[in-house]
Amino acid sequence: MPRVFDFVRQGNKYVYEPNVMMASAPKLTTVEGKQTVTYEISEDAVWSDNEPITSTDFKYSWDQIATGEDIYDASGYNKIESVDDTDPKVAVVTFSEPYAPWRALFGGSLYGILPSHLLEGKDRSAEMANGYSFSGGPYIATWEKGVGVTLDANPNWYGEPVKTDHIVFKFLPDTAAQFQAFKAGEVDAIYPQPQPDVIEQIKAGIPDANSYFTAQTVNAEALWINNEAFPFDSVKVRQALGYAVDRDVVVKRLFGDLGVNKALNTLNPPVNAAFADTEAFAKYTLNLKKVNSLMTSDGWEKNADGVWEKDGEPADIVIQSTEGNQRRALTEEILQELLATAGFNLTIENHSAGDLFGQNLPAGDYQVGLYAQVATQIEPGNCPVFCSDNIPTDANGNVGQNWTRTDLPGLDPLLRKVDASSDPAVVAKNNKKADKIEARYATSIPLDPLPNIALWSKSIKGIDPKHPDNPFFAMFFNLAEWSKA
Repeated sequence: MPRVFDFVRQGNKYVYEPNVMMASAPKLTTVEGKQTVTYEISEDAVWSDNEPITSTDFKYSWDQIATGEDIYDASGYNKIESVDDTDPKVAVVTFSEPYAPWRALFGGSLYGILPSHLLEGKDRSAEMANGYSFSGGPYIATWEKGVGVTLDANPNWYGEPVKTDHIVFKFLPDTAAQFQAFKAGEVDAIYPQPQPDVIEQIKAGIPDANSYFTAQTVNAEALWINNEAFPFDSVKVRQALGYAVDRDVVVKRLFGDLGVNKALNTLNPPVNAAFADTEAFAKYTLNLKKVNSLMTSDGWEKNADGVWEKDGEPADIVIQSTEGNQRRALTEEILQELLATAGFNLTIENHSAGDLFGQNLPAGDYQVGLYAQVATQIEPGNCPVFCSDNIPTDANGNVGQNWTRTDLPGLDPLLRKVDASSDPAVVAKNNKKADKIEARYATSIPLDPLPNIALWSKSIKGIDPKHPDNPFFAMFFNLAEWSKA
């Protein structure tokens, strides 16, 4: 998908840089009190069928994301009032209210621009469900379901020529299979989940391979709590959960060999740390006296099995995560042991990613989920996951991302101020206040930054060994520059 902005490293931070699709940087103005952004599209920018990329593509993309079906997140797009496509190479986007993270729209790592001339009047979701043959980037993809994706150079690509015309991505079912294929020379690069066996092998050294890891990621892995589900509909029980776990011990057990020893103390990922209160959850350390005090004051007593019980209901907890993930399974086992000591009975019930993220979490059919929220923009943007009007309901078409059913006094206004302000100081001030509220009510409990790991053959050229990873676009962000010796 073509996109408006790329995420580009500048020193120790990432900034927005206009993509080659753009003739110039988008211009933000205020017209009659309304925020307007003007996008000037390059005359050279075309789709793979050589049709121009136009302002109508912007208009169509906005309409599909804001009002279409099978859309993951409409945040920001639902604040757009209109898209003027009078000039085919100039899209004028008017917002109904100020929206500071506007740069994340029509680009970023979530959507991009859709080809209106190919999809208008059709069922866009059905047309793209099993792959698609169009492209607005350097490659055209051919997808073989369950097997892999083949990328071939787009003959009508308008950017810098690609270094490799033919690239194959193989779908391998788990980290162990990826690692085996890499060591056997069947694949040249992998971007694996940070599983314990991978970390051990990286530490031991891999012949003829480069490796890299970083905790500066877009990932915030946490115990995401359903605030409406018993027993976590009680603030005190959520707080007790925070005091029942030594989170540093969990993180050190998982990632200590990578030098990552400290738990996250914010529900913001590391890339948003400048805007976060990175010590908001620091008070939640292992403290069984605090657990006892909170639970007893909330009317709980321990039964004969040493498990907290209230009105005949035990404090049984079911945790759900993605099946087949060795690291998360280990995390759950550690939590199970720690929580048993604190008087909680933890049952592990993992599911396929499709069922977990497509059904259970959105429907609120869970108590605690172990997974990572992933940032898609440089600025913090937590309203989609914490504002009360984003709780999935029939009223909003069940598309809200507030799966934790968070509804806290004073939180919504702060997060809306974050979205509305373009002043970094104002954004940081309000986002940090929001962090403190989330910690006070223990809406969820942060665990780790989920490090990124990249491994590639020394025969691959075009990868900077000091900075091979882009946290927003993964290690493949500059794939068109790769070549093989």
